Amino acid sequence: MDTFILPLLMAGPAGAEGNPADAWTAFIPFVAVILIFYLLIIRPQSKKRKETEKMIAALKKGDRIVTIGGLYGTIQSIKETTVIVKADDNVKLEFLRSAISSVIAPSKEEKEDTSESSSGE
Repeated sequence: MDTFILPLLMAGPAGAEGNPADAWTAFIPFVAVILIFYLLIIRPQSKKRKETEKMIAALKKGDRIVTIGGLYGTIQSIKETTVIVKADDNVKLEFLRSAISSVIAPSKEEKEDTSESSSGE
C-alpha cells in the first residue's frame, strides 16, 4: 500500500504535465517574497550602512559624538582607525571609529558660546 501512495504524492497536479505556463506561475510567489524581502530588509540596511560610513569618514576634531555604548564626548584627535574622545575634563578615551554611533548637533547654548568666543577675539 505504501508503494502505491508515494508515486501519487510525488506527481504534479492533474493536467499540468504539458503546460509550461503553469510552471512559471508557480514561481510568482517566490519572486514576490524575494522582492518584498529586498525592499523591506536589504535595501534599508544598505542605505543605513552607507550613511554610517559617510558619517564616520566625515568625523573631525571638536565633533560631539555618542558611542555605541552610550558615552557622550568630544573628539580630541583622529587617527587612521581610532579617535580620542574627551569625556570629561581629565578623561580621554580611545575608541575605534566604528564604535561611534552618531554625531550630535551642538545645542543652541554651545553655538552661542562658540560664536561669542570667535567674535570676541
